[in-house]
Amino acid sequence: MGRGRFSGPELIDLWERWQEGQSLVQIATALSCYPGKIYSELARRGGFAPPRRHRAVRQLGLAEREEISRGLANDYSLREIARRLGRPASTVSREVRRHGGREAYRAGTADERAWHLAQRPKACKLAQSARLRTAVARKLCLKWSPEQISGWLSHRYPGQSCMQVSHETIYRSLFIQARGLLKKQLLSHLRAGHRYRRGRRPATEAGRSQGPIPDAISIRERPAEAEDRAVPGHWEGDLIVGAHNASYIATLVERRSRYLMLVKVNDCTAEHVAQALTAKMRALPTVLRRSLTWDRGREMAQHKEFSLATDMQVYFCDPQSPWQRGSNENTNGLLRQYFPKGTDLSVHSQRRLDAVAKEMNQRPRETLGFHCPADVYYETLR
Repeated sequence: MGRGRFSGPELIDLWERWQEGQSLVQIATALSCYPGKIYSELARRGGFAPPRRHRAVRQLGLAEREEISRGLANDYSLREIARRLGRPASTVSREVRRHGGREAYRAGTADERAWHLAQRPKACKLAQSARLRTAVARKLCLKWSPEQISGWLSHRYPGQSCMQVSHETIYRSLFIQARGLLKKQLLSHLRAGHRYRRGRRPATEAGRSQGPIPDAISIRERPAEAEDRAVPGHWEGDLIVGAHNASYIATLVERRSRYLMLVKVNDCTAEHVAQALTAKMRALPTVLRRSLTWDRGREMAQHKEFSLATDMQVYFCDPQSPWQRGSNENTNGLLRQYFPKGTDLSVHSQRRLDAVAKEMNQRPRETLGFHCPADVYYETLR
């Protein structure tokens, strides 16, 4: 268990298992080591599997180098060896001269040395442009994700390849600190505080009653105009939960523009939630109050009173089907960057919630072609 470095085949096995989604414990068990050793290897590489190297067809292989070594031992000329290999004489001449000359040439040593010297580290795009590096760092400080930054750059600087970078390059520069490009402190601005790149894992929000709701109208009866997002005014909503299921924030997302509104609620009783949502929705123009899709939580048990006060029909998702309000679920995940799980949400004022919503609405979204929800929302109003 306490052995040294991984061998080449073990490293390949480790990264293959990681890319398949196995946990640290599962990988450690398969490789007979401690999970901490797996973690150290993943963190050292930033969670990115090292690229598989391969030898180019035009390069000499080990078998050809062995033929060169035998030809030199038999005192053949370099031209004769090249003719037997079907290679130019200059190729064989450079090979022998580079690896010790006729007297010291050894096929195995030459092959290992050539494999090592063939490495050509390519400078990262962020390393080549201080202007690009500064732009990326500023957006990270605004809690933009690397995907949002990459998409925004392509719209902000069309046709300027020097000012465009992929989100994977940003992640690599953050997670692999040996590059020395983006400061480690910028990691704290990412939504998930990981030290290495890993795939998304499903998350569920529990703690509220999911019992039957009187006279609930199924999402299957929601009009088609809400489904295709062609008409504004259809909303999705839910509560995010704080520490010990004792504090809550209501989240409302407009389906067409992904515009976000946050509502402070003191508790999750049906009466209080209905009153808070009613006050928020009645501040909107009538054209933006068409329907609301909610989860199966009992906090919306007074949906009839809400509909009567706002003229908005409430539709409920199928049991255990949060994906039916995908825009809201995705936004709730992004909000955990501002309101981490296990923290007291009651300390945040409505002013603070409005500031967070404004910042979220000014972040570009891939699903909107990297336009901001605020731009799409206000364009709708105009």
